Amino acid sequence: MADSSAPNVPSWVDVGTPDLADATRFYTTLFGWAARVSPQPEAGGYTIFTKDEKVVAGAGPPFSEAQRPAWATYVTTDNAHDAARRVEAAGGTVLMPPFDVLDQGRMAVFTDPAGAPISVWQPIEMGGAELFNVPGALCWNELTTRDPEGAKAFYGAVFGWGVKDNAFGPVTYTEWLLNGRSVAGMMPMAGEQWPPDMPPHWMVYFAVNDCDATAARAAELGGTVSVAPTDIPQGRIAVLTDPQGAVFSVIRMAQT
Repeated sequence: MADSSAPNVPSWVDVGTPDLADATRFYTTLFGWAARVSPQPEAGGYTIFTKDEKVVAGAGPPFSEAQRPAWATYVTTDNAHDAARRVEAAGGTVLMPPFDVLDQGRMAVFTDPAGAPISVWQPIEMGGAELFNVPGALCWNELTTRDPEGAKAFYGAVFGWGVKDNAFGPVTYTEWLLNGRSVAGMMPMAGEQWPPDMPPHWMVYFAVNDCDATAARAAELGGTVSVAPTDIPQGRIAVLTDPQGAVFSVIRMAQT
C-alpha cells in the first residue's frame, strides 16, 4: 500500500470492540504493540497502539450497542463534509455525518451502495498511522463486495480512484490506483467460500514475520483461525478473528 497520509489514501484503522481491555491484551501480545489510553473521559477509553514508538492502529468502544465488533478502514480527506456530499451523490449512505474527534481531527462514516462501511479522516492533530508495510503494521486494505462494478463507479467518484484488474484464475482482483500508485484492493465475493449472509466489508491486513506462528498464537490468545495460513502470489496469509469477533488478516510478504 502507499505509506502516506495524503488525501484519498487509506491511512488509519481501528477496531470497534465491546471489551477494550481484552482486545488490548490480545493485540499487544499478538503483534508486540504498546498501548496508550486517552486520558480524556470523553474519549471513552480510546486506545492508540504503537510499534517501535510509532502509531500503527487504534481501538475504541462501539458507537452503538447494535454495532458488531469490526476493524474499520479510514481514508484521509481534505474535507469530510465534501466527502459526505460525494458519497451521497454517488449512491452511498452517510451513517455518521462529519464530527470533530476532540482536537485530533474530523471523521465521518459511510456505506457504499452495496453496504460496505468506510470512514474518512480529516486530520488536525493526528494524521494517521506512522508505520506501514513492516511486521506489526498495516500493509493493505481490501474491499470485499458482490458488486465490483458498482464499487468501481462509487469509489472512483468519491476518492478519484482508478482501477487495475488482475486475473487470478476465475477471479478478477482489482487494485485501486491513485495517481498511478496502488493504494488498496478489491476482491469479488464470488464462489461457495463466501457465505450468503456475510456482508460486504473492508478487510485490514497486518504484516507479520511468520504467518503460521501468528495464527497459532492468535488461537492460544483466545482468537479463532477463520482461514488457515495459505500461500498466494503476494505471500502467505491467514484470516483471524479476535476474541470479541472482529476479523482481520495477516500476511508474510513474499520475498522479492
